[in-house]
Amino acid sequence: MSELITVIPYAGYRGDEAPRSFILGGVRIDVASVLESRVEEAVETRVRLRLFVVKGSDGRTHTLACDEERGMWFHRSP
Repeated sequence: MSELITVIPYAGYRGDEAPRSFILGGVRIDVASVLESRVEEAVETRVRLRLFVVKGSDGRTHTLACDEERGMWFHRSP
């Protein structure tokens, strides 16, 4: 299950975006650390997602996915 979210990103010198904070359920959560980042591409739909597993300021681990083509971010529930 995925929920559309708002992400406040940081763009590095190469232009790659990484989440710095996000709004989930009306609450702003800062990214304390990025635990993992990877790219997934669904062959059948050709949708490419950049995934970030992050530790939030709420103490929880979150998986955030960015659909680069549409410029949309999603929170993936476990």
